Amino acid sequence: MVRLRTGFDRPKGKDLSYLSHILKFVRPYWPQVIGATIALIFTAIGILGLGHGLRDLIDNGFSNGNMKAINHALFLLFCLSIIMAVGIFFRFYLMSWLGERVVADLRKSVFDKILSLHIGFFESAKTGEILSRLTTDTTLLQTVIGSSASIALRNLFNLVGGIIMLLVTNPKLTGLVFLLVPIVVLPIIFFGRKVRKLSRKSQDRVADISAFAEETINSVRTVQAFTHENEDVQRFAAEVNKAFQVSISRIKMRSFLTSSVILLVFGAIGIILWVGGQSMLMGQITGGELAAFVYYAAIVAFSVGVISEVYGELLRAAGATERLIELLQIVPEIIVKTPLKNLPSPALGAVNFDNITFHYPSRPNIAALINFSANINPGETVALVGQSGSGKSTVFQLMLRFYEPDAGCISIDGVNLQSAEIKSVRERCGFVSQDPVIFGNNVWENIRYGRPQATNEEVEIAAKNAAADNFISELPQQYETFLGEKGVRLSGGQRQRISLARAILHNPAILLLDEATSALDAENEHLVKIGLEKLKKGRTTLVIAHRLSTVINADRILVIDKGTVVASGTHKHLMQNNSLYLRLANLQFKDKV
Repeated sequence: MVRLRTGFDRPKGKDLSYLSHILKFVRPYWPQVIGATIALIFTAIGILGLGHGLRDLIDNGFSNGNMKAINHALFLLFCLSIIMAVGIFFRFYLMSWLGERVVADLRKSVFDKILSLHIGFFESAKTGEILSRLTTDTTLLQTVIGSSASIALRNLFNLVGGIIMLLVTNPKLTGLVFLLVPIVVLPIIFFGRKVRKLSRKSQDRVADISAFAEETINSVRTVQAFTHENEDVQRFAAEVNKAFQVSISRIKMRSFLTSSVILLVFGAIGIILWVGGQSMLMGQITGGELAAFVYYAAIVAFSVGVISEVYGELLRAAGATERLIELLQIVPEIIVKTPLKNLPSPALGAVNFDNITFHYPSRPNIAALINFSANINPGETVALVGQSGSGKSTVFQLMLRFYEPDAGCISIDGVNLQSAEIKSVRERCGFVSQDPVIFGNNVWENIRYGRPQATNEEVEIAAKNAAADNFISELPQQYETFLGEKGVRLSGGQRQRISLARAILHNPAILLLDEATSALDAENEHLVKIGLEKLKKGRTTLVIAHRLSTVINADRILVIDKGTVVASGTHKHLMQNNSLYLRLANLQFKDKV
């Protein structure tokens, strides 16, 4: 099983090469990239042209007292300023648009990938960790693509152009600049590596905060019921402090990086000014040439300083990209074998388990099912009975293709599920769990989740068949009522009836009921059973239940022990012929037997 790496076992980003993975998201928007590049070039031309204008202004204007030359130079500077302004506008707009668009596409791609991953993946991955990658990491990339990358490219153009203009203006002084460059570059390399490591570590700690907060908030009722607030507050504070300490270390290192570069760069400019001043006094260069050279040297110095600072942001983006690509490159373990076989239509509902053996990925040494075999006929209602942990729910998990069996074959209507399209298999099944899932939406959308194209009338009929219509009509806004996150505004029984209505609306050929009436009182259970009896007609139904009322109505009962079917028959037959079933009945249904 592919496991999402968390915490300290994540690989550390080595360089900026991870950013190359973003190119496939940028490629569809090449017109914007070209437009932004042209704008960057014009901006660089404007900035570099100012140095030439400055030299003309001093040598041909101020030095000679030539007003016409002064006006010409000032007009040139004004035109260059307009070019710069237009270039900056288009560069900023296009790069910002590109950053937003690429990150939107990336988020959709990551979310699509998450929903396609096998259930085993989520056994080891923390929800908060995944959300951190989907939100925090992508937001960081948006900033880098829309801003930092643009700044880095702009200053890279200025750096290259500035060096060229330095050579054109005075090769001798430029040679001195090149001698000083290694002194500036070495701190960037040294501190940059440390910033990269601390950036990745900082992102990991933020993900830990998100994971802990998400888990605690989702369990807030348990937290408060056990008066665990103080302990959780302290734990959260500890996680926040860890992230703070790492961030401070990263900030300190980036501060060293930036300040060292600035000190060395402007120290180098001071040396250049001293040497250039000597040359000017000796008549080897003019004042305009020296001013232009200093201007270009300042551009080069400023560009190096900015690039060194942006380099830290790019390293953080490389770390974020690494984490996102790690998600996108996970290979789903549920694979459809070729050639693909279509399930027959119309559906019959025949289900066959042939010598199934299965281990959960998180418990590889304990078999959940061992040589499990069962043949369920179309339209038959079969109950699964056994002790907790005997493998009853695992049967449903494998039927829905959440996992692949280690050995054996499961088929529906004669088609091996490993050769059938996963979506078609799940569309043929309607699943109601003992822990119903209610989404943060209104009643309409929660029930319609079973069949998105269903009309309001069909939703209402499903609700009535699930005995949910009565309590829905008493809600403040009836079917328009927002049910709260995870259905917190409903009781357990009400959530279960909404879940049942969803399955009824889905109209499946095979109905999977995992303790579907466990949260209902006797009256509502009776009402729901009437609805289920209508739904069961013409459908295959598998029921996991401990209630005797459900068991005795089944056409057949499978007794499961340690992952194997040990007995099969009616309630009456098993009571007389199977000691394990008799013991379970006496323990669980002794008040009704």
